[in-house]
Amino acid sequence: MSTAANEPILSLEGLGKSYGAKRVLDGIDLNVYKGQIIGYIGPNGAGKSTTVKIMLGLEQSYSGRVKIFGRDISDGNVEYKQRIGYVPEIAELYDNLTAHEYLTFIGELYGLDFDVANQKAIRLMKIFGLEEAYHSRISSFSKGMKQKTLIISSLLHNPDLLFLDEPIGGLDANSVMVFKEVLAQLAAQGKTIFYSSHIMDVVEKISNRIILLNGGQIVADGSFEDLQAHNQEGTLEEIFNQLTGFDEHKGLAEEFVSIVQES
Repeated sequence: MSTAANEPILSLEGLGKSYGAKRVLDGIDLNVYKGQIIGYIGPNGAGKSTTVKIMLGLEQSYSGRVKIFGRDISDGNVEYKQRIGYVPEIAELYDNLTAHEYLTFIGELYGLDFDVANQKAIRLMKIFGLEEAYHSRISSFSKGMKQKTLIISSLLHNPDLLFLDEPIGGLDANSVMVFKEVLAQLAAQGKTIFYSSHIMDVVEKISNRIILLNGGQIVADGSFEDLQAHNQEGTLEEIFNQLTGFDEHKGLAEEFVSIVQES
């Protein structure tokens, strides 16, 4: 399944999704192209995770069309998933397995030969400073070690499209720097990255296109410079607050601190 050079890697047309009476996504139109790092941001409940789960085939009964690698995913063919990597916000790792068992299992699920998956996993674990833990049970890992293992599992099969939901939680500063550089180099080689996070300064730095979702609709779409040019504020966090109408943070913080300081 190939994608024409000028065809979107993923395309959403009128995407809608409701849970009962609550409309979570309300007509999302979006085309994403090869080599883009998309910063997908929005308040809690804006529909970010729902969008990603629909594209991964984890959510059904939506309206509109979703095409990935040029093919409508509603046709039931799951072949496209072989070319996708995913780091969920809350991951359920198989804690009773060792990293070796888990990573080779994931590699084989994606069609890699066991020996290829094993050798790649060993080398990637070493880069993250985890070579000594390769044969240890994941249940003994710290949060950061688990996150590194999860990141490795999402990239082991060299995917063309990568979905990342709060991927750097628990990572130390050096690992964050390595990971951000990995993303930049993957994008330079034509990989497409869909990055969802609440950490605005990271989104601001790594994304070449930022999409802001609010109330189930896209309210901003462009580079950080584009967003700056069309809004009064400077940082992405300030632009985010302006576009989502959240201006209570200072007052809430003052109230919080005053309560803390009560005797």
